[in-house]
Amino acid sequence: MISDWQPGRLDSDLEEAGFDTLAVRAGQHRSPEAEHGEALFLTSSYVFRSAGDAAACFSGERAGNVYSRYMNPTVRTFEQRIAALENAEQAVATASGMAAIMATVMSLCSAGDHILVSRSVFGATVSLFDKYFKRFGVEVDYVTLADLDGWRAACKPNTRLFFVESPSNPLAELVDIRGLAAVAREQGALLAVDNCFCTPALQKPLDLGADIVIHSATKYIDGQGRCLGGIVAGRKEHMQEVVGFLRTAGPTLSPFNAWVFLKGLETLRLRMAAHCAAAQELAEWLDEQPDIERVYYAGLPSHPQHELARAQQSAFGAVVSFEVRGGREAAWRFIDATRLISITANLGDAKSTITHPASTTHGRLSAETRQAAGIHEGLIRLAVGLEEVADLRADLQRGLAAARG
Repeated sequence: MISDWQPGRLDSDLEEAGFDTLAVRAGQHRSPEAEHGEALFLTSSYVFRSAGDAAACFSGERAGNVYSRYMNPTVRTFEQRIAALENAEQAVATASGMAAIMATVMSLCSAGDHILVSRSVFGATVSLFDKYFKRFGVEVDYVTLADLDGWRAACKPNTRLFFVESPSNPLAELVDIRGLAAVAREQGALLAVDNCFCTPALQKPLDLGADIVIHSATKYIDGQGRCLGGIVAGRKEHMQEVVGFLRTAGPTLSPFNAWVFLKGLETLRLRMAAHCAAAQELAEWLDEQPDIERVYYAGLPSHPQHELARAQQSAFGAVVSFEVRGGREAAWRFIDATRLISITANLGDAKSTITHPASTTHGRLSAETRQAAGIHEGLIRLAVGLEEVADLRADLQRGLAAARG
């Protein structure tokens, strides 16, 4: 906060500002040019007034930009805005959501540490933990997401980190974040929550006791499927370790992508409200269709964690997954019959997307692993965009007719 705020100031007074105001203005510090929009600093490096000035900046003796691998004014604005929205002390941006997970584990865990991961996570996340982290001596075990006793029982003396998605991709499973945070504290472990499906507009894991929150900014933070990026947020003591990893390893967010994400954040709550309203309507409609075996959406009263979702989220999200009768063949017929919805594995877009998780997002996992995670062959994931609900329903009706064969 600028202590000498007065008329004629360049930066905004954000003391006690609400979420939507922070989403539009937090983190912006205008240059002497007094630009209204956020400046885009397309530079790899920075100049110094003298050799001594350069040495002081490189050593950390004096604050200042050194190299855009780990510090850039546009990226910093994005980081500070996310930190404000998540109620975090600091946030660190990365090149993708997967890079955010990698940076978290590589900076906070060591060979010989033990990590507990929910079985209900994105397929690439499983591959990252199983194929790469294990290779460098990190122990990894998987636990049923909602089973707090199972998390406690799976802990070891060297357990360092719990990692979860809540809601999960693609089945919208949840964990009691406050309860799991208590279990992690009992064991001396950190709790990291992938908040990609909710965004801080719907859920704030740090307020519920989590230590770290992770996003694929590629999804709802962007909101239009334009750029890749990720971000990690939490306490400064942990985030400084992540900064150190970026400084050395370099999975860095580009300034341009950060600038795009800043524009996305300006409409985040408005978009999430529209996404959620449409998803709720479509989930209720799908739940009534006789050819649908099951709908996975926490906004349905029949969802086993509906009340938990009401307690720790302000809405139920935009991803609706459902199983059609007839397995993979019926699911593929359903998807292929759509004419409006985009067949793509991305989500969080203004354009609705549809995919078959067992052969795309979770396709590299073994059949046994998919089965354990509930990724069945008839499962379809629908990420509801911002189109007219009537048009989306008509397109899904085409899919239902085709799935019947």
